[in-house]
Amino acid sequence: MRGFIFFLHTSGESSINLSYKSAIFVLKIKKLTAGFPVLFLAALSAQAQGTFQNLDFELANPGQTVESPNGYPVAYNVPVANALPYWNVYYGDVQQNTVNFNSPGLGSTLVTLVGEGWPAIDGNYSVLLQGGGTASAASITQTGTIPSGTESLFFEAQPGEGILDVLIGAQIVPITAMGNGANYTLYGANISAWAGDSESLTFSALEDLSQPNNWEIDDISFSDVPEPSMVALTAIGGLLFGARKWFARR
Repeated sequence: MRGFIFFLHTSGESSINLSYKSAIFVLKIKKLTAGFPVLFLAALSAQAQGTFQNLDFELANPGQTVESPNGYPVAYNVPVANALPYWNVYYGDVQQNTVNFNSPGLGSTLVTLVGEGWPAIDGNYSVLLQGGGTASAASITQTGTIPSGTESLFFEAQPGEGILDVLIGAQIVPITAMGNGANYTLYGANISAWAGDSESLTFSALEDLSQPNNWEIDDISFSDVPEPSMVALTAIGGLLFGARKWFARR
């Protein structure tokens, strides 16, 4: 499990920063917050991922590369089967056979494998989805069986300035920013309605001509941990703030 910093907004303080150094404090108030996902940052266990594969993109094989002027290794027209095993790539409704490695576009709709010098979010590789002006969306999609008992979908991202759609089958599922790590935001979505089903999972950075819509994503996972609602998170934040002040006086 990767560590991340969890921010809970409260009325009494701009934010509460819960890192692993705060674990003792969290454990002290665990009984006070029974039923709430206060230990959410430590609860993303390694649940089975159904029949989905390569959710962290570490099976990538970009093949032979050359050095770019920026010092990154780059490769062009890498077969999708090599760059993103188990995934399919679409620009709008048109399936693509190849993607580039460490060679994003400027204003174009592209899916790009990044890593090996280009800062990946985690591990060796991440995927960059660019919702540019040459197609309606840059998408990756994979079909598999969602594990039984799944409550939530989580993924890490460096968000773009436009819209990222996450779809189960043909249904767009709302995503919520759950917290921040050193170089990413953790997003979650409630997908409990599809637990045990065979469905496609799609990530689409939508076309945006007014601003860059570049979403770098990584570490997709299914979890039996429910996605906390914003109301619950706000309530927990207030409780944590009050409890922190109480313990500080002891």
